[in-house]
Amino acid sequence: MRKAALLAGIVAAAIVSAGSFASDLFDRIAAGRYQAVLADCAACHTAPGGRPFAGGAPLETPFGKLVPPNITPDRETGIGDWSYVEFRRALKEGIGKGGKRLYPAMPYPAYTMMNEADIADLWSYLQKIEPVRRQVVANQLPFPFNIRAAMIGWNLLNFRARDFKPDPAKSAEWNRGAYLVNGPAHCGTCHTPKSLTGADKNEQFLQGGNLQSWVAPNITSDPHKGIGSWSGEDIVTYLKTGANRFDIASGPMSEVIINSTQHWAEADLKAVATYLKDIKGDGAAPPQPLAASDPVMMAGKAIFVDRCAACHVSSGAGAPLLFPTLAKAPVVNGDDPTSLIRVVLQGSQAATTPARPTTPAMPSFAWNLGDAEVANVLNYVRNSWGNAAAPVTAGEVKDMREKLTR
Repeated sequence: MRKAALLAGIVAAAIVSAGSFASDLFDRIAAGRYQAVLADCAACHTAPGGRPFAGGAPLETPFGKLVPPNITPDRETGIGDWSYVEFRRALKEGIGKGGKRLYPAMPYPAYTMMNEADIADLWSYLQKIEPVRRQVVANQLPFPFNIRAAMIGWNLLNFRARDFKPDPAKSAEWNRGAYLVNGPAHCGTCHTPKSLTGADKNEQFLQGGNLQSWVAPNITSDPHKGIGSWSGEDIVTYLKTGANRFDIASGPMSEVIINSTQHWAEADLKAVATYLKDIKGDGAAPPQPLAASDPVMMAGKAIFVDRCAACHVSSGAGAPLLFPTLAKAPVVNGDDPTSLIRVVLQGSQAATTPARPTTPAMPSFAWNLGDAEVANVLNYVRNSWGNAAAPVTAGEVKDMREKLTR
């Protein structure tokens, strides 16, 4: 009788233990799924119309083409035969299976700040997604950039593995925002200018970067070129819905919002807003705007009234949550007009989220505006209604037109 009772107790304890293990594993997988959302893994590792995480569309870098690899748990073409130690090393050190050096298009310079628990959770999640057999040739760079050993020198110059260190003088919310921006969300990978070697210019942190013929704008608290006029609530609303009273997301940022930030916890959005509001700009004074009587301004105004004012209105104010304001807009006042030129030539589709299901679009004007006309209208926009920015040249428009044609 006592043996039966003892056996029953052992079985009951085993059942409870198994249940606790299953519950813990489920929690880790759920937490890992959230880490994948924070890190926006799907944006790179899922091709348009493709299977989740089975490999992405080519990334055009200044050095050539890279294709994000298959990170499903397929043993032959994915990471199914990786160990956790190898996975962790890829994120923390930029070294993949077998010692293969990774390129920083995989943002390990940011992921190195991820903490151990978050990496372990992400690993747990990736081990449970559907394995997909898809062979991806990731390295399509031309010689000599295709030699991965060159990354040893790049890392010596530009990278050091490190953990995130909270600032004890700042609030818990600020530190959470700093961790997200600098670590898993890797905001600086796009929004920080790059050196000739492709490394972040850390002294210009978040002051705007140019990638794949798009500009990730200045997101410091600079009141002219950055988001200094945005409140914390404005930042949260933009990241959560894709639109706020100042701007509507389009281009690559719309993908970030659709795939990632709209799914973040409210506390994390607020933490990022708190941190960004504390990041100072370069302190440079705005340039002197072109005079309204300048021939370029007069020609640009005529085009704006004819082609643009119906949506953006004559004051550049736009329509709230439908057509973005151009007056005192960071992307308009930015140093680099690449995105503005691209949107005028190619058109644009805004982000769509459940909170903002209407997706306003801007048509392409490449077919009926010449290079000089595009430059003139952009110069008018960049120097009206309180805006002031460097001139756009017809040559810059011509270069973008040729890139888009290719």
